[in-house]
Amino acid sequence: MSTAPEIARVWFITGATSGFGLALARAVLARGERAVITGRRADRLQAIAAPHGERALPIPLDVTDGAAREAAVASALARFGRIDVLANIAGRGSLGAVEEFSPAQLREQMDVNFFAAAELARSVLPAMRAQRSGHILNLTSIGGLVSIGGFGAYCASKFALEAWSEALRDEVAALGIRVTIVEPGAFRTEFAGDANMRPAHPMAVYRPVVAPVEDYLYGGAATHLGDPARAAALMIEAVESDTPPLRLMMGADAFGLWDTVIAARQADLAAWRERGLATAFEDAAPRPIGG
Repeated sequence: MSTAPEIARVWFITGATSGFGLALARAVLARGERAVITGRRADRLQAIAAPHGERALPIPLDVTDGAAREAAVASALARFGRIDVLANIAGRGSLGAVEEFSPAQLREQMDVNFFAAAELARSVLPAMRAQRSGHILNLTSIGGLVSIGGFGAYCASKFALEAWSEALRDEVAALGIRVTIVEPGAFRTEFAGDANMRPAHPMAVYRPVVAPVEDYLYGGAATHLGDPARAAALMIEAVESDTPPLRLMMGADAFGLWDTVIAARQADLAAWRERGLATAFEDAAPRPIGG
């Protein structure tokens, strides 16, 4: 019995050759939906698409290439006439103290994880506005909400995408377009592999902070908690929901870290709250931001 939805959506998935992107591409196509699958490795894209005929459109894509992004969106619309879900999955990790990375590396991290996703969404929005429907999934991380030593560059790029996505949600809600930020903890993907950016200028002074994080990330990748296939199923469930979340957090490790950090932040703010409130003009009255 087919599990295909009554109306086969069109998905546009970046990073579809590994990890979360691969799991999502497989799940969507297995359901009978249509998908534009993009990534750097053309041979893998062809292998994923081959069993699904015209329902799968493989497009080799470097998401940091603006002209290539525009061409991919145009090809998707030419083939299918619409894009119902944009899944911005492509990204790159990094691990090292912030002083250890070169300026070029810091810019590359932002370009891959933030600017590419933001610009691809901007390219897809005109079609979604014309449809008066659509859903944008932006993959960040628990590292889009919490930063720790060793992940400063990576988390900065994900924090940026979180803030941008939250504002976008407010701007497009009345147009029938939904936005969900996907925030996984540690999953068994290629995140810790060779593509993970290593710092250009390692410094011994930071080893006491960075080395334990390296041991966690590089030493335990095969035993991380999360299953990408289950993550893909949850992303699909969120897209199908009448009340999709703005933030879709996944993994006991992510929830545990978030709970700990929120408690610490609340205590930190409370300790200086009265002094912070006392910075106002005596005759001023507070007004909520945004009206």
